[in-house]
Amino acid sequence: MLNVRALTRPGLEPLDFDLADGEALAVLGPSGSGKTLLLRAIADLDPNEGQVSLDGASRESMPAPAWRRQVTYLPAEPGWWSDRVADHFPQPELGRALFPRLMLPAPMMERPVAELSTGERHRIALARVLVQAPKVLLLDEPTSGLDQGSTRAVEALLRERIGAGDSLLFATHDEELATRLGDRQLRVRKGRVEVVEP
Repeated sequence: MLNVRALTRPGLEPLDFDLADGEALAVLGPSGSGKTLLLRAIADLDPNEGQVSLDGASRESMPAPAWRRQVTYLPAEPGWWSDRVADHFPQPELGRALFPRLMLPAPMMERPVAELSTGERHRIALARVLVQAPKVLLLDEPTSGLDQGSTRAVEALLRERIGAGDSLLFATHDEELATRLGDRQLRVRKGRVEVVEP
């Protein structure tokens, strides 16, 4: 269970909510409303105030890298620190095993990142996060720029993780995706967040 209490930062009004194990929560709102600010604040990537805890353990009780391994943020435009895809996976075979699930050919693990399409990079970055087995996934626009087949593949894999007990908080502009994948919604407008129950 992820517990968020009085979480705030510049551009984001204080909010409270809980995210249960095996629950998906969609974050909706116009561009610039604060969706990304919210995800980054939970991951403790930017200065923020409030209390955030996972299974009763607060962020402050552990080193930041340990928190981010359990509560992992994937931005809409992921970063790359090496030329070759495989260099981004501590155990490339684990990532390679996920590639077919994401409609990626296994040999793509050996390719240069620069040769990949935006959609391919996005799915590889998701695989990079999933092999870390975080308890909470914070995904910013997880299907942006993907075609219909790739979107279905991503959704299916995320549903599988949710079914196994992982929690998902995802920002999206796609109302249909929010309805299909989310159990509840957070509506963000000008930094104000409202929890919308089903």
